[in-house]
Amino acid sequence: MDNPLVGIVMGSDSDFEIMKGATEILDEFKINYEVTVTSAHRTPVKTHEYSKTASNRGIEVIIAGAGWAAHLAGVIASETTLPIIGVPIDSSSLNGLDALLSTVQMPSGIPVATMSIGKGGAKNAGIFAAQILSLKYPKIKERLVKYREDMVKAVEDKNSKLNLKLKNR
Repeated sequence: MDNPLVGIVMGSDSDFEIMKGATEILDEFKINYEVTVTSAHRTPVKTHEYSKTASNRGIEVIIAGAGWAAHLAGVIASETTLPIIGVPIDSSSLNGLDALLSTVQMPSGIPVATMSIGKGGAKNAGIFAAQILSLKYPKIKERLVKYREDMVKAVEDKNSKLNLKLKNR
């Protein structure tokens, strides 16, 4: 898997501080990705071109993060049949609620899988992209299984430490 399988798109370079959560997860799962800044409103021609050519370039999933009116994921979804994962970013005075609503409230026929607002949503977008890709790539599925096992172990370790601390008070 040398070519990028995931496209990460954001409306502004300032969104990368949130969207890097997706890149970190994809790095952990050893999934190649590309990162592009394009705006549904300020660079619509570039956004449409990116959307229309992604599949031909080998992209299999697109993660789109945007704040404010956040039409980026929906505009991309309207131009491709690839799965689109939207990440609402809390960059406006409405703390991301506007981005959440415009990302999740897609018209019938043009779906966007919408994650939670902000950093947690970006991280979950990376995991969800890995889950989609794991249907086709067994190595990614293996890494997902290990990731889940490691999460269980981490929670059990925290539980043991907390109970030990409470016992020794």
